[in-house]
Amino acid sequence: MNDIDEMALFRLGVLGPLTSRGELVRGDLARLIRQIAQQEYAIPGSERRHISEKTLRAWYDLWRREGIAGLASKPRTDRGASKLSEPVQSAVLAAKRENPRRSIRQIRLLLEGTGVMPRDTLSRSAVHRLLKTHGLSRIAGPAVVADEKRSFVAEHAGSIWYGDVMHGPTLSLDGKRRKTYLVSLMDDASRLITHSAFCLSETALEIEGVLKQALLRRGLPGRLVVDNGSAYRSATLQGICARLSIRLIYCRPYQPTAKGKIERWHRTLREQFLAELDTTHIRELGDLNARLWAWIEKVYHCSQHSALGEYTPLSRYQRDLPRIRLLGPLAATLDELFWHRVKRLVRRDGTVSYEGKRFEVPYELTGQHVRLVVDPHTGAVMHVENEAGKTIGAATELDAIANSTRRRQRPQTEPATAGPATGPNLIEIAHRQQFPYTEE
Repeated sequence: MNDIDEMALFRLGVLGPLTSRGELVRGDLARLIRQIAQQEYAIPGSERRHISEKTLRAWYDLWRREGIAGLASKPRTDRGASKLSEPVQSAVLAAKRENPRRSIRQIRLLLEGTGVMPRDTLSRSAVHRLLKTHGLSRIAGPAVVADEKRSFVAEHAGSIWYGDVMHGPTLSLDGKRRKTYLVSLMDDASRLITHSAFCLSETALEIEGVLKQALLRRGLPGRLVVDNGSAYRSATLQGICARLSIRLIYCRPYQPTAKGKIERWHRTLREQFLAELDTTHIRELGDLNARLWAWIEKVYHCSQHSALGEYTPLSRYQRDLPRIRLLGPLAATLDELFWHRVKRLVRRDGTVSYEGKRFEVPYELTGQHVRLVVDPHTGAVMHVENEAGKTIGAATELDAIANSTRRRQRPQTEPATAGPATGPNLIEIAHRQQFPYTEE
């Protein structure tokens, strides 16, 4: 399964208020585009902060015709070639590698200040293309979407989920003191916890693992509201949501009220679960999570919630079951959506490494860069792909002992051709020059 273009993810995030709606009534399109155009964005590869209404309408038309594929950046015919001179290219790359946080503007000012380039002669786009060609320009994800200031409740269960991480207790696990983190996803309308788990870190991998279980148990949300942490801004999480048509929304920094409902859940968990937890029964992380899930299903989901009237979170969620998007046929291929792709250089012995292990790939790939497709949740390596996302071979764990008796493939050699050579022969030329009178 191909990776989604990173620029397409950014544009889809900008168009979120449009793409997450159904049919637009007369006047809605122009009004929403006007609102989106008034916001500021961290535009990849640009110093601008606003996007014109004309550009937004063009993106929206592309999305309606071709889906997310239409939002991908179009390859240039001169891709990989730079019009900058070799000394200028070297200076640009050196400036970026010396300080990766330098912006294009800072690099231009630096080169002008040191006399490498005259003032206002270095094209910003040329610098950007050069950095991108050398893998030194990282595109950001979707823009920050403004949070709603007014109190609201989702129309039905499955419309909006909230995701957040809470610092958990420090416990003695497997004989070591380890800090835990609670990763949770909550449904807005019902306050139901679609999934929650204590983890030993708060990385994107842990968040994706909780999301995967939530999707299997509770279907697909329309929107997923998260904070601005780096784990939530990972390209893998953005790609998963884009493929499942889940609108990923980022709250503005330092505004915790945007996720007030899940913050209230954290308080309930501290007061009712952590306060009662007997840690003498906890030997490993599985023991802690088993008690968490038992408490959620038997206590929290079955208790009346003040904001739900006579309903419990479970009964309120069940009321909307006919309106919830189920995985359906996607369930069979859900694992593939969560696979990661890591770039590797194939060694001379035809192997690549992942998580401290070595894997053999087709030997003809030696010396090439490939993408290793892995299931990060199980540590399994699936296969290898080329840059276009096409499978080009299997990847099997190296068995060095078996290789000691394995028959080697030998390169095919061309048979020697009979008859005189048709082209110039340096030896014969030298012979004629040295002995000019020996020829008949």
